[in-house]
Amino acid sequence: MAGFDAGNIDETIHGRIRLGIMAYLGSVSPAGFTELANVLEATNGNLSVHLRKLEEAGYVSIEKGFEHRRPVTHVHLTEKGREAWSVYLDAIKPLFG
Repeated sequence: MAGFDAGNIDETIHGRIRLGIMAYLGSVSPAGFTELANVLEATNGNLSVHLRKLEEAGYVSIEKGFEHRRPVTHVHLTEKGREAWSVYLDAIKPLFG
């Protein structure tokens, strides 16, 4: 595997749920919290923990509001997150030959 360096893997992104969040938001941003939970088959609590970690890294931003008097949460991929996602994909590309 010439060119692959495991040290270049961003551990913040690499967990299964966080990887799924980043992959989904890479094509659908913003996404609703419930939408993410359904797509990733994650519990609300588990998703919240992983979103917090990505938010602390500056990779996502969380927007809370109301639609039709119901609380809603939207998750946005930040510019820093988009850049980190691109770097992550470049880091794993050598694994695919």
